[in-house]
Amino acid sequence: MANLKEIRNRITSIKSTMQITSAMKMVSAAKLKKAQDAITAMRPYSSKLTELLQNLSATLDSDTGGAYSTQREVSKVLLVVITSNRGLCGGFNSSITKQVHKTVNDKYGND
Repeated sequence: MANLKEIRNRITSIKSTMQITSAMKMVSAAKLKKAQDAITAMRPYSSKLTELLQNLSATLDSDTGGAYSTQREVSKVLLVVITSNRGLCGGFNSSITKQVHKTVNDKYGND
């Protein structure tokens, strides 16, 4: 049978664990709120980007021959490269950067 000292130590340990768990819950709630706020803040940007792409797509699909559908010589090329901005993604970003450099060198040369 456990003696009184062991029981007190066990009670203290459980109280400490409860405090740590409570603190972890508060931290996770704060992180969730921050992520939700970030998503909410991105909605106007997302809707505007969707609108822009739909308008561009409609221009390309039409038979009227818009400014973006005419054939002409390529003089400038713009590549929009999107990488991650979160931690522990160095290898991912490095792979994307290497692929972009390879594509530029293979397809468009080094002018």
